[in-house]
Amino acid sequence: MTNEVNIAHEVAQLAHVELYTPKLQESVAFFTDLLGMQVSATMGDSVYLRAYEDFYHHTLKLTAGPEAGLGHVAWRASSPEALERRAIELEASGRGIGWIDGDLGHGRAYQFTTPDGHLNEILWDVDYYEASEKDRTLLKSRPQKRPTQGVPVRRLDHVNLMCQDVTPNKQFMADTLGFKLREHVVVGPNEEIEIGAWMSVSPLVHEVAFMRDNTGNEGRFHHIAFWYGYPQHLMDIADLFVENNITIEAGPGKHGVSQAYFMYVLEPGGNRVELFGDSGYLIFDPEWKPIKWTEPELKEAIIWYGSPLPDTYFIYGTPEREPVLAEQSQTTKEPVK
Repeated sequence: MTNEVNIAHEVAQLAHVELYTPKLQESVAFFTDLLGMQVSATMGDSVYLRAYEDFYHHTLKLTAGPEAGLGHVAWRASSPEALERRAIELEASGRGIGWIDGDLGHGRAYQFTTPDGHLNEILWDVDYYEASEKDRTLLKSRPQKRPTQGVPVRRLDHVNLMCQDVTPNKQFMADTLGFKLREHVVVGPNEEIEIGAWMSVSPLVHEVAFMRDNTGNEGRFHHIAFWYGYPQHLMDIADLFVENNITIEAGPGKHGVSQAYFMYVLEPGGNRVELFGDSGYLIFDPEWKPIKWTEPELKEAIIWYGSPLPDTYFIYGTPEREPVLAEQSQTTKEPVK
């Protein structure tokens, strides 16, 4: 059994993300009233939501907490057998936590952490969304009608995780879960410092990205991204954000990495949300060679066109933390999309 042969298709997709927020009701209102997401359920201090082209019970779980940040990232295995095999490998890696019985919308899951400490889980059994009579659509490939509130996002796209050192996190996802490196950024005299990596298990450019945390902290969260499919929607939602006092951190613009049309905003609880104007590009080549961006190419990698990203983009993450390193080189500013 070799890793290349046996784990290439063991993980199917990003299933859902849990975020902590100190302003639960305001955060829920942001995702429902402005981004048009639907509430699937409420239990205790958590609200479960989904976008209108997400087929599962939920893709976002908002949980009340003292500060913003990541709860966990959940991945769906490609089969019940793949789940069992990945659990064995994750346990052997030393980063396994163990099994949980499940949650609303899904069955048992195996939990683990990245080398930087981000909590993840992998699962198989999921509940599928069933539209009510008023939300049923004649378009059979879509689980429900397009919502009429806000400028509704269509589906969950990816997450971006901040870390002290990109390389071990990237390698862990490749070795234990079969993620493929699609693009990365390296800096330094000998290109020895990896400051960003974009990885996927599907034709998407990435379902997870890792970026170096310029504050030197571990395990922080950079952003969650939802997909529109049409760049015009970034302009439409920007109007609503301005009129509803939502902070637009950056964009609309286009990244070189991933070729994505983007906009970054801060939801009321403090977590960064990216809105993806289109899908960037798709990768179907089974012999894809990862794209490497170097220090002289940083400008084009970060912003293909549009205004430069603010300094907060490279420093701010959740939960907020004071820098732990005395100095940060400007070369560690990472393009992330």
